[in-house]
Amino acid sequence: MGNKRIGWIGLGNMGIPMARNLLRAGFEVTVYNRTAAKAAPLEEAGAKLAASPAALWEVSDILITMVADDAALKAIYSGGFLAGLSGPAAASGKMVIDMSTVSPATSRELAGHLAEKGVEYLDAPVAGSVKPAELGQLVIMAGGKKEAYEAALPIFAKLGKASFLMGEQGAGNAAKLAMNTLLAFNMQGLAEAVIFAREKGIRPEAMLEVVAESAVANGVTKMKTANIVEDNYIAAFALKHLAKDLRLALSQGMHTPGGIAMHDSYQQALAAGWGEKDISAIFPFMMGEKA
Repeated sequence: MGNKRIGWIGLGNMGIPMARNLLRAGFEVTVYNRTAAKAAPLEEAGAKLAASPAALWEVSDILITMVADDAALKAIYSGGFLAGLSGPAAASGKMVIDMSTVSPATSRELAGHLAEKGVEYLDAPVAGSVKPAELGQLVIMAGGKKEAYEAALPIFAKLGKASFLMGEQGAGNAAKLAMNTLLAFNMQGLAEAVIFAREKGIRPEAMLEVVAESAVANGVTKMKTANIVEDNYIAAFALKHLAKDLRLALSQGMHTPGGIAMHDSYQQALAAGWGEKDISAIFPFMMGEKA
């Protein structure tokens, strides 16, 4: 697998450090991005550039996509990319790994189209934000055939600290939506606890110190404490993306009371203008502050 040529589409906050980690590991990486300037840091690190998704496909054994949402992912294929694959012989032995967070239904749809062309497909979204991406410490949840997953393990080993095969195509995305529902609970629960304490005369930093030493502390509460104390909501994981994931979860049948409440809360924060801020901005939103 180490000599496989990797194509990469999607150079956002996550995509750039992930692709850089593959370059550092010695993989041959070619990238495409609609805004070519975004590829400059990776070109300096040794990546090649492709002029179009179709050109990228021609020089890739494995294509990895890491884009914002279902519409962006479908656009890659609807722009003539799939139409250019004349049949199984043209794509023999190739694989697509989508690491975006999209609907399980979208993953199954694309997997079906690619299977007709002889291409294996894994949906493999990640848990973790920019810093874990930089450190290669993401958690990867994959959906697809066992053989395809095992073939991708050398790549996943350079991107994350752990990877799991969750089931058939779409299962990786379903697991990711479940994870992000829990993330929303963690972040909103922390905000609500701090707000309740503040209303009783307890300083947020004092309450957060208690939380950090208690049994309810976790990676999210510790990571986001500084945001609240410093009133700094520069996005590591933008609130608009979590709001999108909760919408996807609802569309996929999430029906539990707490999950619906999380969905509604983050949609309201998004509508109030907090979408470009970090997910921890649910705190100032619930405090009634303006974005």
